[in-house]
Amino acid sequence: MDRKSFTQKLALLGVCPLMIQNLAGTEMLLPQNQDEKFQALQNQKHFVENWLSDLLESMEKHLDRPSFERIVGECGKACFNRHQFKKDIAFNSEGNLEKLMENYKKNFEIWREGNIVHIRFGEVSKQCYCPAAYYRTAKENDIHCECTRNTHKAIFETALNRPFNVEIVESLRRGGKTCHFIVDLST
Repeated sequence: MDRKSFTQKLALLGVCPLMIQNLAGTEMLLPQNQDEKFQALQNQKHFVENWLSDLLESMEKHLDRPSFERIVGECGKACFNRHQFKKDIAFNSEGNLEKLMENYKKNFEIWREGNIVHIRFGEVSKQCYCPAAYYRTAKENDIHCECTRNTHKAIFETALNRPFNVEIVESLRRGGKTCHFIVDLST
């Protein structure tokens, strides 16, 4: 199997490009046969998926809901800091709500109704876009949506340099037809 086919198979498994790039330096740790490498990576992916599910289930079992939301919300803030396109939405807005909304339009639907700004992932979404959630079963009041809510909160707060209240209107993981958030500009 050539390198391109191997990389394509990894992408189909949901292994992110950064992981593929990082694994290039670990070739000595993996079996030399391409099929064995692929199987080893698939096993690692399943291990990480199961570990993440175990962690979230344990947190849900042992933490009160507000603490659980704060912890997952911190992941959303970190996601904002980790992904340049999210930082670009905020930093290229220069403290201007209209510029912020224009920057959002490159990736999301966004509109304003009075003091409320709507952010939506299309009228109907086919899937949750977070790779950390791909392989986890969605639940009623799914905690993962707190991560996304806090990503949008971080974008608005960074762009406009003040706190905002962001609410989840609906999400795919909570049974909705899309992911839809609102930002209250009056807070």
